[in-house]
Order: sequence, then C-alpha cells, then structure tokens
Amino acid sequence: MAHPSQLGLQDAASPVMEELLHFHDHALMIVFLISTLVLYIIAAMVTTKLTNKYILDSQEIEIIWTILPAVILILIALPSLRILYLMDEINDPHLTIKAMGHQWYWSYEYTDYEDLGFDSYMLPTQDLTPGQFRLLETDHRMVVPVESPIRILVSAEDVLHSWAVPALGVKMDAVPGRLNQTAFITSRPGVFYGQCSEICGANHSFMPIVVEAVPLEHFENWSSLMLEDA
Repeated sequence: MAHPSQLGLQDAASPVMEELLHFHDHALMIVFLISTLVLYIIAAMVTTKLTNKYILDSQEIEIIWTILPAVILILIALPSLRILYLMDEINDPHLTIKAMGHQWYWSYEYTDYEDLGFDSYMLPTQDLTPGQFRLLETDHRMVVPVESPIRILVSAEDVLHSWAVPALGVKMDAVPGRLNQTAFITSRPGVFYGQCSEICGANHSFMPIVVEAVPLEHFENWSSLMLEDA
C-alpha cells in the first residue's frame, strides 16, 4: 500500500514485481551514472580554459562514444526482455478468475467452481470502518490462495477498462469483445489494492480493485461459504 510522500515503488508481493523492482533499480543506477558523467563534462568544459586537440578531433574517442551507448542499451534491453517473457509465462495455473469491467464496478467469476461469482463495488465513504481506505475499499474482495499460480482473464462489457494491482506487478487492459489473460503468484498473505487504469467515463476513479491473499485452508473455507450463500 502506497503512503503519502513515498518516493519508491510499493513493496513487492509477487515474484514478477520483485524482478521489476530490481530492474527499476538497475536502470536508475545506469541513468544516474550517465547523468553524473554528462554533468561533469559540461562543468569541465565551462570552467576550464585549456583545449585538448585529441578531444576536438580524435577517431578513437568517436569510436568510444559510439560503442559505449550501444553497450549500455544492451545492458538495459536484456534484463527488460527477460522480465517481459516472465510476465507472459502462464504455467499450469491452480485457479482461473474472470474479471469483467463495467461502468463502474468489477465482477469476478471463479471459473473452476460451478457457481461462484460476485460484483465488487466501491464502498461509499460513509460506510467505511476505521482502518479502511477511502476510494480503495470494496464490498467484496477478490480472494486468492497464497503461493498459487493464479490466471486472470480480463474483459469488459461496455468500454475500455484496465485491471491493475501495482504490488503484484499486474496490469491488463479490459477490452469489450476480447479476452486478455495474465497471471500472478502472491508470495505472502495480505490485502493489495489497485484501481482501473484506463479512463472509462465519469466514475473512472471509483472502481477500485482489492485482492486478498490468504492461506489455502482459509481460501477453501471462504469459497465454501460463498457457494452456500449462492
């Protein structure tokens, strides 16, 4: 969960998000080193009165500043491609959930169960209890088991939406008439918040996403109670 004046990203709650955090730090360090070098060169050129003829006209230095950026781009591109393929990898999911975007709420259907589905609306401010977050809490949370591969099928019924949970490193567009899929594994129990990340109309800001990761035994108890209520 993000907090005011936070400078970094949210704590990772899935292996993919951990990889994204490491890549962010890796790329940021490269940018920092390049910025420091450029700033030093600018300061040196402005302050010194000496001129070096080998810098003004030198084939060797031109080779260096042509090859070095290419090497830096490769150092950024290879980890990026690795994570890109990891995010698309879906191996033997233990649970499949279909998330449908509506104006302006989400509906979830647990396709491995015969009749387990519900709508998830934002809780109005006046209905919040102490400790709940305004504009982020829902009346029904999407409950998933911890350390289990979860496949999410994402679509929309009316306009474009986007199902996004930053702590899990998940963001998938919901397109009417199209079924997109993504996957994640929660590495620890907890409650993770997200919001629709595609401008979808007047109440776009009021369709939050809440994922609650619980131990498998608690998930089975929850699913049994939901099926009894249905």
